[in-house]
Amino acid sequence: MSKKKVLILCTGNSCRSQMAEVLWRDLGGDSWDAYSAGSKPAGYVHPLALKSITEMGLSTDGLTSKNMDSFVTQDIDLVVTVCNNAKEACPAIPGAQETLHWPFEDPADATGTEQEQWSTFLRIRDEIKDKISNYLTGQC
Repeated sequence: MSKKKVLILCTGNSCRSQMAEVLWRDLGGDSWDAYSAGSKPAGYVHPLALKSITEMGLSTDGLTSKNMDSFVTQDIDLVVTVCNNAKEACPAIPGAQETLHWPFEDPADATGTEQEQWSTFLRIRDEIKDKISNYLTGQC
């Protein structure tokens, strides 16, 4: 049985979509391949996004900020936009079987102390994890 493919999109591909890619790979197990990309890639993955994932014991090896244009010609089972800008900028992915919009607050916009910013990253990471888990278990 072949794995399903999910593409998670946001604008910069530096925080939310990166966290979602790693979480989907973990939660989806042998049933899913997960990818992420951005409409205007930032060119880096935010250090707090990486830290929030490694804190869970998950690997961030190989994560890079990628442009969604490289996925337009691929067969994708599911496209998930995780910010409003990506939803509006999302090109038609001809091979996509389903498209969902799950807007999450951008943790990179968090203000306050280092601890307050870190707390925002953890909260958004957990929200993303819960949304993916609910989808995968049919509770979405």
